[in-house]
Amino acid sequence: MQTAEILIHKETTCYHCGEACLEEIVKLDEKTFCCTGCKLVYEILSENELNTYYCLEDQPGISLKKNRYRGGFDFLNDPAVVELLADFMQGETVHVSLSIPNIHCTSCVWLLENLYKLDSGIKNSRVNFLKRELSISYNRKETSLRSIAELLSSIGYEPELRLEKLDHKSGLFPNRRLWLKLGVAGFAFGNIMLFSFPEYLSDSTLDSQGAYHIFFGILNIALALPVLFYSSSDYLKSAWAAIKQGGINLDVPISIGILALFLRSVYEIVSGTGAGYMDSFTGLIFFLLIGRIVQNKTYERLSFDRDYKSYLPISITVVDSGGSTKTVSIDKLKEGDRMLVRNQELIPADSLLLSEKAFVDYSFITGESDPVEIQKGDRIYAGGKIMGTSAEMSIIKEVSGSYITKLWNDAAFDPAQKKNITTLADRISPHFTLAVIGIAVTSGFLWLPYGSDMAISVFTAVLIIACPCALALSSPFTLGSALNIFSRNGLYIKSTDVVENLAKAGSVVFDKTGTLTQADSAEVTFCGNLLSASDASLIKSVCRQSTHPLSQKIADHLDSCPKVPVRLFNEMLNNGIKSEAAGRQVVIGSPDFVKGFLKNGTIKKVKDKRSVSRVDVAVDGEWLGWFEINGKYRSGIRELLNNLKTRFSIFLISGDNDTQKEHLATFFDEDSLRFQQTPQEKLEFIKNLQKQKDGRVVMIGDGLNDAGALQQSDFGIALTENISSFTPACDAILDSSSLNRLDTFINFARKSINIIKYSFGLSLAYNVIGLSFAVAGKLTPLVAAIIMPVSSISIMIFTTTATWLTAKRMGMNQWK
Repeated sequence: MQTAEILIHKETTCYHCGEACLEEIVKLDEKTFCCTGCKLVYEILSENELNTYYCLEDQPGISLKKNRYRGGFDFLNDPAVVELLADFMQGETVHVSLSIPNIHCTSCVWLLENLYKLDSGIKNSRVNFLKRELSISYNRKETSLRSIAELLSSIGYEPELRLEKLDHKSGLFPNRRLWLKLGVAGFAFGNIMLFSFPEYLSDSTLDSQGAYHIFFGILNIALALPVLFYSSSDYLKSAWAAIKQGGINLDVPISIGILALFLRSVYEIVSGTGAGYMDSFTGLIFFLLIGRIVQNKTYERLSFDRDYKSYLPISITVVDSGGSTKTVSIDKLKEGDRMLVRNQELIPADSLLLSEKAFVDYSFITGESDPVEIQKGDRIYAGGKIMGTSAEMSIIKEVSGSYITKLWNDAAFDPAQKKNITTLADRISPHFTLAVIGIAVTSGFLWLPYGSDMAISVFTAVLIIACPCALALSSPFTLGSALNIFSRNGLYIKSTDVVENLAKAGSVVFDKTGTLTQADSAEVTFCGNLLSASDASLIKSVCRQSTHPLSQKIADHLDSCPKVPVRLFNEMLNNGIKSEAAGRQVVIGSPDFVKGFLKNGTIKKVKDKRSVSRVDVAVDGEWLGWFEINGKYRSGIRELLNNLKTRFSIFLISGDNDTQKEHLATFFDEDSLRFQQTPQEKLEFIKNLQKQKDGRVVMIGDGLNDAGALQQSDFGIALTENISSFTPACDAILDSSSLNRLDTFINFARKSINIIKYSFGLSLAYNVIGLSFAVAGKLTPLVAAIIMPVSSISIMIFTTTATWLTAKRMGMNQWK
């Protein structure tokens, strides 16, 4: 291994990850790296002849400065845990699927699919890019899941393992049965079309064509039976369930058409009075199943329904009676266990603090961004995050009994209390069904004087031709295309069923911290004398020693300055820091605190700004000025709020304090602002709003503290910096960079619903044409074979084309 040269530099970008080398450059092989971690990954790849990784993309790697390996994979030595995580185990072979959020380009895919070159125990590996998932097959005698996890972490692709992974998994390939049904219907459709082709060109009947037509008729029935009992079973079951409950959904008229089409075809074939309509019957099922697959395929890549287990890490460090530590899976924690929780780690269970003190960030639960100081013996709730020095604590409640789980005990999370969503098609279905039955009965009576056979023929013909196949395809193809367009623009919607709720939005409710504002970003401005390079380095180095969020923001603001050694550091809570760095005294904190260390004892006073935090600075007894730290609002938020408030009732509910109230009052009415709200209060606010306001309630939040409100709202949007990261239970996941386009998304949802209405009109026109043949008693196999497929195909083309053209006009055709 070669020796690396470390230099100070400020502009060069890292060969591995592409980030600017602001503090130092590590040089190797005439290439520059921003840290030793990136250099190490390069060396690993070079030694294993995997340098093609850098040829596929420029700077494809993950920065090891921001994605440090957390470790803690000891629990993967437990065979029981490995068995739960594994998809398949047979002999020495194990197959496992791991979530890798850092997959982002073709180089990532190439590298992860060549892992066998880094670990000979890995047989093969495959990447599902959309799901950010890596499937690995390995020999457990040659390697272990722990070794694989550590290898992935060392090259910047740490697997995301959470407590929910220890639950029993749902079966693989959830849509496999639907694809099989489509395959059966498609096979039957194609063959029956072939067998029935002579009938399209002839007026002959079975009697005149002899044994061949009888033989082909029987084959048609044999091919149609599995389509009826297997491929169409979902529609028949849904229709029967709706009828038993005294209702009518879209599947009822579809099922009536399916049964009428099949039974009349069987009658004609068996009686020798005709060739039947088995081609139209199987074609109808085939196109309906295509629509259902399109509907499912558009959103299967993301998981929207999360419980508290999705947020907790899969393992934690426990301390035994002898003081030694080991890592165990969280499902094995019990009351009385002592655990060590390190900086930035989530606390998995309600506990009592054993350390002298700890700082806990409860923003994940309450939305309050400032850490809380906890003293020895005080209670710490699950879901909090340790800030700064690691803390030892004793568990007083198991994970399943902790405070974090209570949020999911509300009725909003009860599967039996799911949102009652009625789509446009469902509302039309009862009227459509009654109209079709009325026309069929009336036509049958009008033809009765000409013979009962003719009356029954016309009656069934109306039921066949008026089957709302085109009506059933309008929604899935329109909304399926809309979901694809939404996802291309950063909004990932759970299902087509909820798009109508977005289109009917009447109220929009925002969380503040992490939603309107960026949780990890702030506007930092220094006011006072011009800071010299040496003073900036002193301030940065001292602030880096503190866990206080304001100190961290100042240090990040001065990130390009070199560090200097800090010899003495004394932090006084709620006051400030007194320290010695590079032989100079540095005091940072509140104005009153810093004033006590000044030689002349004077500090410039300025008008108090409640929405801005102030941190004063003095070096060697000389006051230099102060930092103003303001929560940074996301780009385009002001324009978004101004646009929304002209069309909707907008509200803000936050678990944070009201320091930003004066600023936010320019966008929200005073009675629309709610601060210091608990998760339960947020949920109750949404419930009350749904009772008081017209239209649907849209809620946008980012954390676990918003989960109840998101679930209760008519359209809950979870905002995230990374769509593969954990999000609360919701109806949609929104990329944070697309929040400023929320009003555009609502407009597009409304236009998509209008396209469905237009396609219903087109479907009605086809039904009128078809019914004219049916009522006149002229529905032949040729007419049915033309009208039914053409209507279905034209609806699919119209809805898909209209949706994409609408998106293009609205500027939503670009890839996110």
